[in-house]
Amino acid sequence: MNRRLRGNGATARNPVMAIRPYKGILPKLGERVFVDEQAAVIGDVVIGDDSSIWPMCSVRGDVNSIRIGARTNIQDGTVIHVTHHHEGAPGGRPANIGDDVTVGHLCILHACTVENRCLIGMGSVVMDGAILREGLILGAGSLVTEGKELEGGYLWLGQPAKRVRELTAEEKAWLDYSAKHYVKLKNDYLTT
Repeated sequence: MNRRLRGNGATARNPVMAIRPYKGILPKLGERVFVDEQAAVIGDVVIGDDSSIWPMCSVRGDVNSIRIGARTNIQDGTVIHVTHHHEGAPGGRPANIGDDVTVGHLCILHACTVENRCLIGMGSVVMDGAILREGLILGAGSLVTEGKELEGGYLWLGQPAKRVRELTAEEKAWLDYSAKHYVKLKNDYLTT
C-alpha cells in the first residue's frame, strides 16, 4: 500500500503508526513534510513546512513540547526528547529547533534550543537547557553540556564542546546548501 497523508504532510507506505498521539495530542505537520515510516513522531510535536524526519528517528513530545522549524532535516537514528516538570525544572523544558537546521545521524537533542541555520554533526549530544545560537557548526561527536550557550558563527568541537574558530565563507554557505539539499531529497521520497 502506498498512502499519502495529505494535510498532515507525512508519507506512509503501510499502516505503521509513525505519527501518533499521546494523551490525545497528535503531532502537527506543515506542508510537504516527510516522516519516514520507520521513524516515531509522538505527542506535542509541531514540524514546519518542507522538513524531514528520517528512518529510526524518535521525536517524542510526551512530557513537554517539541517544535521543529521549516526546511529542517533530522537524520537517521536521531533522538529528540524533552524534560518533564519537576522540582529541579519547574515547567520542564521543551526542545526547540529552528529553520534550515541540519541534524546529522545518531544525535541526541534533549530539551535544548537550536536556532536557525545550524549544522549538528553526526553522533553529537546536546543536553538540557543548552542553546546553540544561529549559524554555527557543531562538529561530529561533540557534547554540549547542560545549560551551555554556544555563540553563532563558529565551529564548535569536542567533549565538552569548545569554540575552535570562526566559520569560513564556504562553511556558512554549506549551512544553506545542506538545508536546501534535504528539501530536494525529501521531495524525491514524497514522490516515489
